[in-house]
Amino acid sequence: MSLPSGATRYLVGGALRDELLGEPSADRDWVVVGTTPDAMAAAGYRPVGRDFPVFLDPETQEEHALARTERKSGRGYHGFVFHTGADVTLEADLARRDLTVNAIARADDGTLVDPFDGQADIQARVLRHVSDAFVEDPVRLLRLARYYARFAPLGFTVAEETMTLVRRMVAAGEIDHLVPERVWAEAERALMHDEPQLFFYLLRDAGATPVLFPELDALFGVIQPPRHHPEIDSGVHTLLVLGQAAIDGASLTARYGALCHDYGKALTPARILPGHHGHEERGVKPTDRCSARLGVPRTLRDTARLITRWHTHLHRIAELRPGTILSLFEGMDAFRRPERLDDLMTVCAADVRGRLGFEKRRYPQIEIARQTFEAARAVDAGALAASGLRGSAIGEALHTRRIEAIARVLAAPPRAQRSSS
Repeated sequence: MSLPSGATRYLVGGALRDELLGEPSADRDWVVVGTTPDAMAAAGYRPVGRDFPVFLDPETQEEHALARTERKSGRGYHGFVFHTGADVTLEADLARRDLTVNAIARADDGTLVDPFDGQADIQARVLRHVSDAFVEDPVRLLRLARYYARFAPLGFTVAEETMTLVRRMVAAGEIDHLVPERVWAEAERALMHDEPQLFFYLLRDAGATPVLFPELDALFGVIQPPRHHPEIDSGVHTLLVLGQAAIDGASLTARYGALCHDYGKALTPARILPGHHGHEERGVKPTDRCSARLGVPRTLRDTARLITRWHTHLHRIAELRPGTILSLFEGMDAFRRPERLDDLMTVCAADVRGRLGFEKRRYPQIEIARQTFEAARAVDAGALAASGLRGSAIGEALHTRRIEAIARVLAAPPRAQRSSS
């Protein structure tokens, strides 16, 4: 679709950055200079912007935002006044952006506009702020942490002057005004990167985790038995587990469960350290508190709570009685929602391997869990009803038969167990 007369558009943002990096490009965004909102609407572009003029090309559905400047007018993410108009230049629009690698534009003829040397920072693999105005928007800290989690595997580091700036932002209390749902939106995206733990490490380096993720922050400095946890520190262990879950290709639900699974260790009584007996039950409340504060979707919230509560049962499954194993499956609601058991197994395998020197450790508990669960699930409730049982007798018989099925699997020779997996 044609732009209004006198208008020029430029490709900007992540799509151009990723293209220059040789990475797959995201959806393309455009900035338009030399025109007005009325002219864009008259040309057939559909307005969708709530805070400032953004239009959709009705043919490509790509976003076209009018060039704008912004001025700080209050605290937090929404504390800005925006100005758009035909007089706003491309350079003025790029100057308000967060990082130099995101402040590059390309005209339709291929000409690059790069007033802040973003291309040089791409070559040097550096994430650097465009200007000191970075500190005015606390969401930029979250985005910086997310970019670091995404691009550190490509060799990127954060410029020291940028880290100094974000520490000032935190000390000034800017992040206290972040909307929790926005924190979760950025964390959710970061959790699905290849090294999601880096998101939390950067926030911790900036001093932001006590405000944004206090349950995680409380784990750092809490010791664990060196024999089982050579990394010793509970916070380090938690982020190792999250990283291992990502290596294993875990779902978002499992990754969030990995983040929360040991929150109870921060509440362990000092008299029993470095042991953490009972941390599973103690971890349920801080897990729920974290989920509620951030507005985490209910499916993730419920599964994280159950993973926190039951994960050590899976670790000890070879030692448990058949009835206790059935309690594990019922506690996870696995017969109705088997994906919850899958997520629990993923987190538990990561929990074992997320320790220094344990990265290649086998986790045979998964085989036992799968076989005992399938045996219990194969018990036919319909056949019990057809046999003449009624009411509560069906449930009692189903419970008994499931325990018997689990017991048969546990009594089978190890070779038979492996061959049936």
